[in-house]
Amino acid sequence: MSSPSLHSSDKEKGQEIHNEYVGKALDAPYLSPAEEKKLMRKIDYKLVPFLSLLYLLSFLDRVNIGQARLDGLEKDLHLKGNQYQIALVVFFVGYVSTEIPGNILLKKMRPSRFIPAIMISWGIVMTLMGTCSNFAGLVAARFFLGLTESVLFPGICFYLVSWYKRNESNLRIAIFFSSATLSGAFGGLLAYGLSKMAGIEGLLTFVVGCISPWMIEDFPEEAQFLTPAEREHVVRRLKEDTGAAGTFKMKYVMDAFKDWKTYVFALIYIGVAEPLYALSLFSPTIISELGTFSRAQSQLLSTPPYALAFFITLATAIYSDRIQRRGIFNIFWMTVVIIGYGILIGIETQKHPGVAYFAVFLCVCGVAPCIANTIVWTGNNFSGVLKRGTSMGVMFAVGNSGGIVSSLVYRTQDKPRYILGHAVGLGFAGMCVLLSIFMMVYFQRENARRDAKYGKVPDFVLGANGEELTSVADDPEIRRRFGLDGMTEEQIEGLGDKNPLFRYYQ
Repeated sequence: MSSPSLHSSDKEKGQEIHNEYVGKALDAPYLSPAEEKKLMRKIDYKLVPFLSLLYLLSFLDRVNIGQARLDGLEKDLHLKGNQYQIALVVFFVGYVSTEIPGNILLKKMRPSRFIPAIMISWGIVMTLMGTCSNFAGLVAARFFLGLTESVLFPGICFYLVSWYKRNESNLRIAIFFSSATLSGAFGGLLAYGLSKMAGIEGLLTFVVGCISPWMIEDFPEEAQFLTPAEREHVVRRLKEDTGAAGTFKMKYVMDAFKDWKTYVFALIYIGVAEPLYALSLFSPTIISELGTFSRAQSQLLSTPPYALAFFITLATAIYSDRIQRRGIFNIFWMTVVIIGYGILIGIETQKHPGVAYFAVFLCVCGVAPCIANTIVWTGNNFSGVLKRGTSMGVMFAVGNSGGIVSSLVYRTQDKPRYILGHAVGLGFAGMCVLLSIFMMVYFQRENARRDAKYGKVPDFVLGANGEELTSVADDPEIRRRFGLDGMTEEQIEGLGDKNPLFRYYQ
């Protein structure tokens, strides 16, 4: 008969600890829903527009070589055989080489200093590229352009997911990435105008890089544009959603390398990135082969698919955040890409230019929303800022290697149908679909296993006066129920996404 009494005593003690916790929690500067919404708008206006401008400049600098090819690049620099493809490849060799250490350094250093430094570097390289007069100079410039640009996109994606909760991040990443979609839509026209003013693109990047230290904030813990109460609220809501920011420890870096999910997400991302880069680099060339089009006409025809993709990307992100699901969108949209490539492979494109142009629409509009979706899906499912940053770095390094593949498979001798390039893109898209299905099923089963073992994670605990307090993980009674009783904050932090309180996004 002693067991029930002991159980009752433990329960009463647990309730006393819980009451003490929620009483103290009332002293914390919790914001009302209206105040929190206003705070998030303040963060959005501070971060997203300027970071989107940076990526627009980066993507434009990267892919304008495709437009320059239509403008006579090969003739001007006396390129022969596959030298144009080599110039594309060396960019991505430099691009993938520093993405993993770049994300680690971004956490260790201040983003407000690190990001402007790399911008200024690639602005100088881009400016000097205008002086290239032969193949060797072009190759050297493209390699160093890739090297200096490599940290920007993965670094900013990691930076953004470190500011927002998991059900808020897809829309912000999508807006950020959509600047590249707009670059795809209008990059040809911009490149044409800027080509008449040699070096102006790189100079513009250099100038923006110089003012960036005053425009870019550091991580939430050190953000100067927030009041102390706002800063504390942002840090707490992120801790409640994905865990504490944590300290810099190599253990967290190694945890990412040891986690098999890191490599599956990397393969999913390359399944999206290879078609994306192929379409970005070669869509003007592909369209030009559909008929007798001038350079200006080819550029104009490449604009509508990317303009539509811009709206599809944003709509997908909004709905994905609303239902808190990721995998199903990869599966649907990459299936659309597979259909598009299938059409391009299966028809005589010059005999049916309208159908082929429709297939380009399917490919571009299908692949665009999956970039942001995959990035956010990866960031959502690794807990601990350093582990998340490292895993995302691996994902970007492997995924952006798709640029090397895409640079090699659209060969001059394959025009006008480019069957090899389209078939490779179809294969990568198919891999993305299959692995997305696998991860979605795995996350569903793992969440169900944790629910069965520990119970569902409550959305809130009730405070002393009936307030809904969302600091669930700090409640001693919750910790006891989920097997975390007696563990230090550092030990709980070390669990990362293996924490019983953590639930994966499907």
